[in-house]
Amino acid sequence: MHGMGCSRRGARHDSGSRWKKPEQGPMQNREDMSPQAPDMKATAQEETDNVVPSAPPLPDSAPGPTPSPRPKLVFHTQLAHGSPTGRIHGFTNVKELYAKIAEVFNISASEILFCTLNSHKVDMQKLLGGQIGLEDFIFAHVRGETKEVEVTKTEDALGLTITDNGAGYAFIKRIKEGSTIDRLKTVCVGDHIEAINDQSIVGCRHYEVAKMLKEQPRGIPFTLRLVGPKKAFDMIGQRTRAPKSSEGKMVSGKETLRLRSKGAATVQDVPSEFEERAIKKVDDLLESYMGIRDVELATTIVEAGKDKKNPDDFAEALDSVLGDFAFPDVFLFDVWGAIGDVKNGRV
Repeated sequence: MHGMGCSRRGARHDSGSRWKKPEQGPMQNREDMSPQAPDMKATAQEETDNVVPSAPPLPDSAPGPTPSPRPKLVFHTQLAHGSPTGRIHGFTNVKELYAKIAEVFNISASEILFCTLNSHKVDMQKLLGGQIGLEDFIFAHVRGETKEVEVTKTEDALGLTITDNGAGYAFIKRIKEGSTIDRLKTVCVGDHIEAINDQSIVGCRHYEVAKMLKEQPRGIPFTLRLVGPKKAFDMIGQRTRAPKSSEGKMVSGKETLRLRSKGAATVQDVPSEFEERAIKKVDDLLESYMGIRDVELATTIVEAGKDKKNPDDFAEALDSVLGDFAFPDVFLFDVWGAIGDVKNGRV
């Protein structure tokens, strides 16, 4: 893995073409011109009954009906370890969502580690990503026990897959069976990685944390400070593990609220069968190449590539929305191939 943390700019090594971010023109503001009201002053006097006062001029065009606004989207929410039900609305990204939940339950937004949909359990199949079904019930998992674990690498990979909550917390999404981490029974799926060797990583993206863990040398112990989600009584003692299939699949509604890290949230149709399969393939490649799982990121990649005609156009489109990731060329071509395989029915 190379080129981490740097934006991709300049020439492509394999094609010689230069990548430029497409320039966006300024939005054109439309001014609604109200018709001038007719002069309502009466004439000084009318001399005869035969004079008919002229009618006021009609406006050039009658104003159209005002479009009815989309109904306010209201979602129900609870704290995963148990609470009354609250109602939230008016958020456009994950940070605002956490702030709304925190306001309802009178807690700090920094207490929220992640959210699941329609389940209070630490179930990574139900993890809230970039889309929420319009009828989904949101469960917020808050900070629980803090623990420190000493880890010694015996092989290159620890057996962890990392994701993040979109608000600065990276956490464990998958533990590979039989791996170094799997043998440390105090480490669980859903644990937030707060520090590595006393170095705080709060605010780091998941791919940065995965890179730090990969760079830890073999045979030399290091310390992970972890924060587990608070558990209800009936969940104590469970060590939840993420299944290997159907991760991130939408389970409700014909429309979803798509949350975006930049820009306003939008209501759109549930991903098509092609998009769902392509998103799953891209998410698998993210884990293989970068040690992360991120359905929102995979969805953005598929949206950037589904209508493109060649790899260069795809890479340019991807850089315009995800330039900070600086994906390796080999990853981009494998993703392009995976999207093509799904599109052409080969997968």
